[in-house]
Amino acid sequence: MVSVKREREAEVDDDDEDRVAPKIIRGRVVEDRRSRHCPYLDTINRSVLDFDFEKLCSISLSHINVYACLICGKYFQGRGLKSHAYTHSVQFTHHVFLNLHTLKFYCLPDNYEIIDSSLEDITYVLKPTFTKQHIAGLDKQGKLYRAYDGTTYLPGIVGLNNIKANDYANVVLQAFSNVPPLRNYFLEEENYKGIRRPPGDIMFLLVQRFGELMRKLWNPRNFKAHVSPHEMLQAVVLCSKKNFQITKQGDAVDFMTWFLNALHGALGGTKKKPSIITKAFQGSMRIFSKKLPHPDLLPEEKEALLVTEEYQEQMSESTFLFLTLDLPTAPLYKDEKEQLIIPQVPLFNILGKFNGSTEKEYKTYKENFLKRFQLTKLPPYLVFCIKRFTKNNFFVEKNPTIVNFPITNVDLREYLTEEAQVTEKNTTYDLVANVVHDGKPTEGAYRIHVLHHGTGKWYEMQDLQVTDILPQMITLSEAYIQIWKRQGGDDDTNNHTVA
Repeated sequence: MVSVKREREAEVDDDDEDRVAPKIIRGRVVEDRRSRHCPYLDTINRSVLDFDFEKLCSISLSHINVYACLICGKYFQGRGLKSHAYTHSVQFTHHVFLNLHTLKFYCLPDNYEIIDSSLEDITYVLKPTFTKQHIAGLDKQGKLYRAYDGTTYLPGIVGLNNIKANDYANVVLQAFSNVPPLRNYFLEEENYKGIRRPPGDIMFLLVQRFGELMRKLWNPRNFKAHVSPHEMLQAVVLCSKKNFQITKQGDAVDFMTWFLNALHGALGGTKKKPSIITKAFQGSMRIFSKKLPHPDLLPEEKEALLVTEEYQEQMSESTFLFLTLDLPTAPLYKDEKEQLIIPQVPLFNILGKFNGSTEKEYKTYKENFLKRFQLTKLPPYLVFCIKRFTKNNFFVEKNPTIVNFPITNVDLREYLTEEAQVTEKNTTYDLVANVVHDGKPTEGAYRIHVLHHGTGKWYEMQDLQVTDILPQMITLSEAYIQIWKRQGGDDDTNNHTVA
């Protein structure tokens, strides 16, 4: 019973204490404890403060009414008498605490609020905010900022912790954080704060956590030059029903596919109703599909079927958030001279899949189809997924073929229908992000190349490691996911408001 009582005492809304008016005892006004100069501010240790982790009390594991001790960095529940924060304060003589929800500072065990402008840097690290002017200037300058730990960094070019095996998610999050319209939308919480969701809907947590991560990655006043995606990834584990985990390596394309669709839905987007996701990435194509007779049939039976309506070519329209590019089959057997040669293919060869005439056979469990594709609308940001992995019942095989591509000026006009070639003004793209998979199919590692728009320089990020890289080195890697930006600005994604 005692422990339950203490827990309830700790969970009381401590802000009620702050609303108490100054008391008058025996005709004297007792000092108002709501705010006072604190003699312990110089004991704050900013180097141990880390707000990237789940806001849970380190003792009760409750997320209600949690305070951060600014001397040791640990989280405790409550600040009333017998609460965990109060006990910690008395036991270790740590006096300055921050309420992680209200962003108010308190001195314990005296229990008064501290109001001091020197603490603003701490609240900004906990909850960075961006003005429209700040956001508008992000891609126009390349100023280096100094973190509290002394390291210099470029906002947006910041390493992400690999907690155990989450590099597959890190590279996707880094890629999207460098897509300006998507980044700008999530930096300003007002854009999605008012979106109505059904009661009990957990998917909106994904939106909130992604917004928080974007603001941390682009924070010019960080205490350290890296960020932990811990809270973001916990939301991923929860919202994906553990399909994607922190402790088990996943596939970056699988994660990206789920993440884009989950964000679109959580933002209130549907097939007919756009979101910032579809505004940035959605294009459309025509699919021409022709059913094939079973290969075991006799030639005359095949001929008879081919003239029936069921086996005539059908055309359908479809939208896409990314395009899958197929690699030519890597040679199974190599002679001595070829053993050290890695096969290569030009990007335009594998883009031929979308020229409207190249046919490819697709096999399902029961039926086979011959399909060809042609693009009808290009998005402001075009995502390519290069199909490196083939899975069968026994193992996953990786195709190591290198794709040769230019970094800039990739013109896709020839892959559009004739009508689309007339309506689409700009069809030329520049690379802005390149996700790479190194090593074996199931135990490899991911890294990413991103273009910093302000400086025009390329950077390679692999978890916490951030290094600059020459553009010509990017084309030598086993590219897996690429994001291309259409030349001529982001004018068609500027309207961020989702109805």
